[in-house]
Amino acid sequence: MTLAGIRDASTCEPTSLKPLPQHRNVIEAAKAAGVGRVYYTSVLRATDNPMVLAPEHKATEEMLAESGIAHTLLRHGWYTENYTAEVPRYIARGVLLHAGGDAQALLTDYEANVTLELGGEPFTYADLARTISEVSGTAVEPQPVTPQEFRQILFQGGMDENTAGFLARLESDVAAGRLDGDSTNLTDLLARPVTPLSIAVRAAL
Repeated sequence: MTLAGIRDASTCEPTSLKPLPQHRNVIEAAKAAGVGRVYYTSVLRATDNPMVLAPEHKATEEMLAESGIAHTLLRHGWYTENYTAEVPRYIARGVLLHAGGDAQALLTDYEANVTLELGGEPFTYADLARTISEVSGTAVEPQPVTPQEFRQILFQGGMDENTAGFLARLESDVAAGRLDGDSTNLTDLLARPVTPLSIAVRAAL
């Protein structure tokens, strides 16, 4: 991998469930090429967050710190698109199946290393179901299940066992509040409010 001639580089989590070797390759290539700054998309409170995704992010952050490259850590919550991508299916079934409990999911130039905790306006699965119903005109009801039931439903629907188990663990993390946060970093950066959930849902229809 070569990054010659690049001043700033942005790296995000790949599709691999074991991304550390890929992250190390990018960091080493950036250092060899003299990249001025690396922007890395991490997860909220990666240093001490017990959620299933956090260890890989924490290790990557530590690799960046050890590299000596100036870097900005963009620690984000859950992407709204993780939910809105499924809006047509929710509407078709009239049900929003989840195992996330009632917890809320969150959604310049610098001279030094920077860590930004990026969370948007929080919403629950009940909020999401209500918003989909209001925007689409079709009633969608939240249907909470246990993580074990969620995993089994995914597996019976054709998903492989490892992926189903991983997604069920993510739902457990949401239920435990591990993606909650109250930082204003995102709105401060945008200099405006974040996009309302109703607009994100409408765009997904």
